[in-house]
Amino acid sequence: MSIKLGDIAPNFQAQSSEGPIDLYQYLGDSWGVLFSHPADFTPVCTTELGQVAKLKNEFDKRNVKVLALSVDPVDSHERWIADIKETQNTTVNFPLIADHDRKVAMLYDMINQEATEKTTVRSVFIIAPDKKVKLTLTYPPSTGRNFTEILRVIDSLQLTAYHSVATPSDWVQGEDVVILPSVADADVPTKFPKGANYVKPYLRLTPQPDKK
Repeated sequence: MSIKLGDIAPNFQAQSSEGPIDLYQYLGDSWGVLFSHPADFTPVCTTELGQVAKLKNEFDKRNVKVLALSVDPVDSHERWIADIKETQNTTVNFPLIADHDRKVAMLYDMINQEATEKTTVRSVFIIAPDKKVKLTLTYPPSTGRNFTEILRVIDSLQLTAYHSVATPSDWVQGEDVVILPSVADADVPTKFPKGANYVKPYLRLTPQPDKK
């Protein structure tokens, strides 16, 4: 069964490049990004793991813990990590799950059923501190994932979790946001003291609430 938005992310225990791991214990009260790879030593995924490692400070600023997965064993992961360090000029600084029995991949519906060898697809799950899944993405093998976009989505998810707003198309930190339709006009001045721009009765913009 596929995992839908709002579902509780299933917990699991597995071996990883950083030793035994329990998803819930690893995440603690943090947000999480779980992303999968078809196999070790794949070219696009090599660049992705390198990019995520380089973005560690950005994930840390957002209280986000990252972990990756492929169906290869730990010793293969260790050799791949060495290749990533050599080719991407960075050190992998997050766990790489060894899912050789495909237990986690099946749990999260990551298996490509059309492949001759049942390998994982290139999935992304963003998990909130309450362990609910807030975003799912699946990429084709030929297209590398955009982790700047994933950071942007995390910014939106964290902002909208605590304020009665949504983020418009292409929004980035510091730009105006949309006041939710559930907020009555009479309540807008109190809830949004920075003011509101009534573009249409249903389209009300306000400066980002958590920015000074």
